[in-house]
Amino acid sequence: MNVNDAKEYLSRREIPQLMESLLTGLMFYRPDDPIEYMETCLKKVRELGGTEKVRWDTFVGQEKKSLPPLNGGQSRRSFFRNVLPDRYERLPPIHQFSIESDSDLSETAELIEEYEVFDPSQPRPKVILIIGGPGSGKGTQSLKIAEHYGFEYVSVGELLRKKMIHNATSNRKWSLIARIITNGELAPQETTITEIKQKIMKLPDASGIVIDGFPRDVAQALSFEDQICTPDLVVFLACSNQRLKERLEKRAEQQGRPDDNPKATERRLSNFKQNTVPLVKYFQEKGLIVTLDADRDEEEVFSDISMMVDNKLFPTKEPVAGPSELDLSVLADSTILADAPSRFDEQAIEEEEEEEKAEAAVYREPIAQRLPVEKRKPKVIFVIGGPGSGKALQCEKMEEHYGLRRLCPGDMLCNELQSHSERGRFLRDLLERGRQLPEDTLLELLCESMQSAVRKGKGFLVSGFPRDPRQAQEYEVKMGHPSAVLLLDCSAATMTRRLQQRALSSLRPTDARHREVHLRIEGFCGTVTPLVTHYDALGLLRKIDAEQPPDDVFERICLVLDSC
Repeated sequence: MNVNDAKEYLSRREIPQLMESLLTGLMFYRPDDPIEYMETCLKKVRELGGTEKVRWDTFVGQEKKSLPPLNGGQSRRSFFRNVLPDRYERLPPIHQFSIESDSDLSETAELIEEYEVFDPSQPRPKVILIIGGPGSGKGTQSLKIAEHYGFEYVSVGELLRKKMIHNATSNRKWSLIARIITNGELAPQETTITEIKQKIMKLPDASGIVIDGFPRDVAQALSFEDQICTPDLVVFLACSNQRLKERLEKRAEQQGRPDDNPKATERRLSNFKQNTVPLVKYFQEKGLIVTLDADRDEEEVFSDISMMVDNKLFPTKEPVAGPSELDLSVLADSTILADAPSRFDEQAIEEEEEEEKAEAAVYREPIAQRLPVEKRKPKVIFVIGGPGSGKALQCEKMEEHYGLRRLCPGDMLCNELQSHSERGRFLRDLLERGRQLPEDTLLELLCESMQSAVRKGKGFLVSGFPRDPRQAQEYEVKMGHPSAVLLLDCSAATMTRRLQQRALSSLRPTDARHREVHLRIEGFCGTVTPLVTHYDALGLLRKIDAEQPPDDVFERICLVLDSC
């Protein structure tokens, strides 16, 4: 049986609307025993006269009424709260609605209608999917990509929210979808696909389309490929669960989105955790996905994304060293190291099983003992700068001018967690059991990357590490001092002005943007002073006036690097 035969069979047997009605009922009632619930629903289908009598809300009544007991009088537990009636009366037949008779309940008609989303007479636009947890920055990065490359931006969440707001009070179907979304569940798959298709068809002249927040699971990915196209690139923004919670709570205070309530937030994070690893693995097997650490300054993240887009979608450009060389990786709590103790808790190790202690001993062997002395000190430049200081732009210029490779610690950790090495399995096991990763793991990965750079005759630009004097001292014990530490010195007023200018393209309210900018700058200023003091005392700190135009700043950086 070929694809067309399969589609014809599904259409003729009314399978799409049957599956949609079952899924709608499951999401609406969430029974403790879904198998028993579906058995009851299928019995009702037979009583109604077959699948042609089923519509999307057949199993969702206006009131929560229990379905009849199975097997005649044999008593079974009710799925719903109210007690089964003493006598069951068959519901009247439900007639199939058409688009003309009731557009509110006619989704199944368009589900089985085949139509081309893209004009076959024109080149298909590039399609980039941006996925990540709620609060990972998908919207911000999607807007930046669209603006930078002249692509169109499609926010699936905004599509559904606007449709929900405009129709929830007058349209029963969207009223139910609003309830599902507000509870933190995924909107019905085919409804979402239909909205995406209709939006794309309104963009006939687009050279590229950036889709934010879709797919959420493998089933949605398959549906997207079947009904729209195979994406050209999928970008996964990895962020720790704790950081996602913090961002969602902050966004709820600022924007008041209905799906940012505490109950929905927990449910959305749970769905994300459950669905993301299979989804990332699916795209990884197809060679379509790249993973980036999203727990960094948004300009740093975008700089890495733009490199990936250039390398993947525009291969005529010269490949750029850096994040594009990363292996694909699955979700990792990359920022779990930020607040972890500097050294692994020895007492905790003693309490673990014997084999775990043996593994831990292997991976905690001091790096300095394993690196040849002559290969311990590549040219290493640490770059410190607040949000809006121009750090990402200057790092990009240094990469190109000096041939240095930029290290993103979070990306290295994600890559290791996805690998099939002994260490990767050991670290994954710690995460699965809710244990914090030892901070020297990140330091070990950093040192190994530098060892590789020595063999290739290259040095490194390191941003995002160290975060405090303790991390700096541990690095110095194992690898010595860096060649130089660049501080892009920029006033809070200038950083605020730059970030607010960047945020003009954001869809967030102005007050929310200003508050977020203030919090980011305040957080940086509160942590950077001890680190700056540490490197200044060592004579390694080089202050660069980042208030100047970018070219002037880079000229000053070159003078510093040429002398070290």
